Amino acid sequence: MPDHPIEALMKTAMESIKEMVDVNTIVGDPVETPDGNVIMPVSRVSCGFAAGGADYAPEARRDTTGALPFGGGSGGGVSVQPVGFLVVGHDQVRLLPVDANPVFDRLIDMAPSFMEKLKDMMHGDSDD
Repeated sequence: MPDHPIEALMKTAMESIKEMVDVNTIVGDPVETPDGNVIMPVSRVSCGFAAGGADYAPEARRDTTGALPFGGGSGGGVSVQPVGFLVVGHDQVRLLPVDANPVFDRLIDMAPSFMEKLKDMMHGDSDD
């Protein structure tokens, strides 16, 4: 049993948040596509809670002994924001962001093949 009522409020808030958020909230269940890729949603999860209270005694009871009445409350919240999708397949892993610029992403995807072509061109010129 908690020593003080505020401990029970905090425990209740934390247990509620724990029930709402688990690892599957951050990295979702994988889905296999017909072409053999596996797609997993990835999210950003933020959570918080607050608890507070006070022992108080009405003016008429200030001289009595014993436990003072307690008034308090607690609350919590969870925010889940989609970040992107992990796509695994065809010997590669890619992160497809939800809110990024598709042109920039395409340039990053093309960079390795561009570097390979540039390397081949440099080696081709030195052989002549």
